[in-house]
Amino acid sequence: MDEARLPTGLWVSALVRRAQLAGASAFILQRGDAERGDVLVKVARLDGTAQAFVPSFDLDTGARIFSDLALRGVDSSEEEIDAYIQRARDRDSDLWVVEIEDREGRHFLVEPVETPENNT
Repeated sequence: MDEARLPTGLWVSALVRRAQLAGASAFILQRGDAERGDVLVKVARLDGTAQAFVPSFDLDTGARIFSDLALRGVDSSEEEIDAYIQRARDRDSDLWVVEIEDREGRHFLVEPVETPENNT
């Protein structure tokens, strides 16, 4: 069953607000389809390293989750993350790209997140 999903523009606004309320900076680098566009979230730690998270689905539950690009072999250098984001932007004009700047590396996603640490 396809469950209702928040429009992407509203979801992105909530993510940006959560980051800002916690003292981080958040920027929308690219606006995609307001209703159904995918979202790529970059977290810059302001030390030359970063993480990026892309949407996925839990195959068991069908729920929306996010996956750390490190699971796909993308290095944590900000340069490599930025190169991946540019390729993704070139492929998908409906893609939203959000950058969060946070020295603690917090992503502020409320959905489950797959990372190398919790992916068994």
